[in-house]
Amino acid sequence: MQRIVKPKTQRGRRALDKKDPKIFENSKNALMFKGGNTSQTVTQVLKDWHTLKKPNATLFSKKNATKPFEDQSSVEFFASKSDSSLFMFGSHSKKRPHNIVIGRLFDGQVLDMVEFGVTNFTSLQDFKTLKSATGIKPCLAVSGDFFEESDDNRRIKNLLIDFFRGPTVEKISLSGLEHVISITGANGKIYLRSYRILMKKSGSKVPRVELEAMGPAADLVLRRTRLASDDLFKRALKKPVTAKPKKKKNISRDDLGNKLGRIHMNTQAFDKLQVRKVKGLKRKKAEKEVNGTDDEAKKQKKEESTDA
Repeated sequence: MQRIVKPKTQRGRRALDKKDPKIFENSKNALMFKGGNTSQTVTQVLKDWHTLKKPNATLFSKKNATKPFEDQSSVEFFASKSDSSLFMFGSHSKKRPHNIVIGRLFDGQVLDMVEFGVTNFTSLQDFKTLKSATGIKPCLAVSGDFFEESDDNRRIKNLLIDFFRGPTVEKISLSGLEHVISITGANGKIYLRSYRILMKKSGSKVPRVELEAMGPAADLVLRRTRLASDDLFKRALKKPVTAKPKKKKNISRDDLGNKLGRIHMNTQAFDKLQVRKVKGLKRKKAEKEVNGTDDEAKKQKKEESTDA
């Protein structure tokens, strides 16, 4: 039996309400922590991505004797404590040097995990350039045939997009686009690059866009995967009925995104419309006589019905 602890203070109630499932989920928080043995490269990888993902990131400075692929309970415990649904774990050993694990959770349990080896790493500090502002949503550029070779590779692509995409926004300002994350899969490796967007004068309203390497940069080698089953993954993607937008009648959109609407109107009597008096629109005598005889016949029918 699992013991249920009820909050005793108002602050505890607010903390539990914040962790409860919501119809419209808030921005995903990422947890960065390291194992018992780490290297300087792995430690710097965790620090750099924690810096870029602020404020939606939590970094544990102490070492933790855990192995995600052997026991997921510690990962689930740390994620629950920090209210995180994404995690990045770093470790180092002779068998798996400079090792990182990127994963996500669903319903408090580990959903997907992918293990990478880090090679050709360049830190954020090694690039002597200006950095993007904190909390900026990055632009993701994902390319490469590697992500289309198998279903597992497509799932890895989905995991990386989920991890690096940042908070969900409704509107985007052109001046707010400052950060680009490039993820390229080729030759069995994943090339991770980070750029800063520079908008320079072009002589017109549209600026000239240039990319400047900002860091960090790393080459990731795929080692191990632990992906969820199709049924569990489908259940994780399911949206509540209340979160789906209500369909509006007689409104649709074409391929270009233009909004189209259908209007229903009653049949109009054009002979009774009030228009400008023009000689060409006047009724002829023959039409008046025909209409007059029709009116007299209707009156006779009414009188006969009343007499009966």
